Amino acid sequence: MVRPRALLSVWDKQGIETLGKALASMGWELISTGGTSKTLRDSGLEVTDVSEVTNHPEIFDGRVKTLHPAIHSGILARRENDDDMTSISDLGYGLVDLVCVNLYPFQSTATREPPASDPELIEMIDIGGPTMVRSAAKNHNDVIVLTSPDQYNLAIGLLESSGGDPSGLDQNARRLLAKDAFRLTASYDAAVSNELERRFSDARLPSRVSIASESGTSLRYGENPHQQASFYPNIGEAKGLAAAKQLSGKPLSFNNYLDLDGALRLARSMVANCPNDHHGCIIVKHTNPCGAALDQNQVHAWEMALASDPESAFGCVIAFTKTVEAQTAKAIGEHFFECIIAPDFEKGAIEILSSKSNRRILSLGQIEPRKDEDRLRQIDGGWLSQSQGPPSIDWNQAKCVTSTGTNDRDLALAVFGNTVVSEVKSNAIVLVSSSESGFYTVGVGPGQTSRVEALRIASRRAGERATGSMLASDAFFPFRDSIDEANRIGVTRIVQPGGSVRDNDVIEAANEHGIAMIFTATRQFLH
Repeated sequence: MVRPRALLSVWDKQGIETLGKALASMGWELISTGGTSKTLRDSGLEVTDVSEVTNHPEIFDGRVKTLHPAIHSGILARRENDDDMTSISDLGYGLVDLVCVNLYPFQSTATREPPASDPELIEMIDIGGPTMVRSAAKNHNDVIVLTSPDQYNLAIGLLESSGGDPSGLDQNARRLLAKDAFRLTASYDAAVSNELERRFSDARLPSRVSIASESGTSLRYGENPHQQASFYPNIGEAKGLAAAKQLSGKPLSFNNYLDLDGALRLARSMVANCPNDHHGCIIVKHTNPCGAALDQNQVHAWEMALASDPESAFGCVIAFTKTVEAQTAKAIGEHFFECIIAPDFEKGAIEILSSKSNRRILSLGQIEPRKDEDRLRQIDGGWLSQSQGPPSIDWNQAKCVTSTGTNDRDLALAVFGNTVVSEVKSNAIVLVSSSESGFYTVGVGPGQTSRVEALRIASRRAGERATGSMLASDAFFPFRDSIDEANRIGVTRIVQPGGSVRDNDVIEAANEHGIAMIFTATRQFLH
């Protein structure tokens, strides 16, 4: 009886010795390459080098070793096809019954710091590996394909139950392994395409969208109980919410992810644009910030963010830009929130926050400053892509356009206000104020079809605290009605992009009321 043959060629050697020993104990012949062959031999296994099968040496520093008919005919030959079996016999080639391959780490090399050089990155584009994987997956009726150490125990168990006979593996298992194999090569190709597009193209956005992800995690349901949902991390090194560690509470829901994404984006923008010696606190509800604060005292940052809209903050998501202190956890107390995310938590803080069940607590290690990045959005029939990041306003070019002037403290408050309003759905108005130790929102008006209505909502949220506040608008004012309304509620300063055909009317209204107004020349729409 001809012994079944396995071809093992992996970059990640985790578990390969266990797989090799299990196959050898069931009577399989092991074929291998380079470092994998050495690892298997060092563990005491008998191995046939690929060069012995092909009768051709590995060449070009290993670039060419498995790209040979003696390998691929053994993988692709259909066992039930008489012509295939006659041809392979006439050629003197043997069959390959199992292919175990994982690929060069292109993505981790591409995202490494400092960046890999172009020649180094090119060497991480695997050729033979994906070719063998695709060949084996195409012929999965006859060939078992393994692409991850996570699959080894499953394969070993199934083969042991069939006495080592590869034909004993049922079709359902073969199909699942083949599906995983094609998903791997598709993700790999997308990662290569995206990175080379980024490096080799002068265009600001990619000419074509290639999307790749790791395996998805099923969520309880989508935005509503009748909708199915999953979370798919980006391929490669875990970043953002994919890197967050959940320390307590129920699994995250679809809505939790959306709110956490909104909170984390604003937190990263704060880190990028605002004083780093301050504690940032963001409260988000239904993807909109309803309160935000920067303060030298973390407890005060929480209290001021909550005071912006305590009603909307019921069942919110909270983000902090620095490690959450035990005193802050005590200040949060019994407040009902869904999730809290921060770089880390003092031990006492975790114990306090976990005292109420179902609070989801997530640590992120570090909240990195936000940078411009390409963001995709699916629409009916296609995808939209745009560069998106923190507000990129040149404050040296921003100008006060009214007879009432501004000072450095006003500019610092304007930076804070613009950072917050950039993450509020349009049309958006944010009312902000400052204290000796920081900055905070007093009212947020999100997502209105009328700018003046957004202002009215922010005004109702602020109440008396609107007096003396600064108004930050995500876009220009088309009429003076918003300026008149701002004066009525006590606003003393406005920061807006400008650019309306009625800018002169708006400036005139501000001068009439003695309101200082800054033009930034940068719109902050968020739809």
